[in-house]
Amino acid sequence: MREIDPFAAAFEAAREAGIAQEVPVGAAIVSKGALIAVAGNRTLRDQDPSAHAEVLAIRKACLRLGSPRLIDCDLYVTLEPCAMCAGAISFARIRRLYFSAEDPKGGAVENGPRFFTQATCHHAPEVYGGLRAGEAAQLLKDFFQSRR
Repeated sequence: MREIDPFAAAFEAAREAGIAQEVPVGAAIVSKGALIAVAGNRTLRDQDPSAHAEVLAIRKACLRLGSPRLIDCDLYVTLEPCAMCAGAISFARIRRLYFSAEDPKGGAVENGPRFFTQATCHHAPEVYGGLRAGEAAQLLKDFFQSRR
């Protein structure tokens, strides 16, 4: 059996989002060693402010597993989730969150409201940040520089 690399899938989705002029963020969800959902940002394409990579991947995974709970699932994302995405991660009961670059302005995990540390948070995943951070930061930097 070939070992999966969920970050490779998330980064590919991020690059595809960037090509489509979306902010290049990608997410991948793994369950029991299988890649079950991958998505990139689609807010412009879908005309939907909630169409962040994490939310889209969670929706796909829930449909695929036939459950609103992703208890045994891990989420890999190229950028620290925002408050909306952190809320979706909590409600979906994601087991572990792995993210690449920190987002000092919009992040809500290690920055901003630190969603998972709040008393009102129903479920907090294990969090591992800074994985492949340089690669993710460069992808975002290149994207925004090309738009100036």
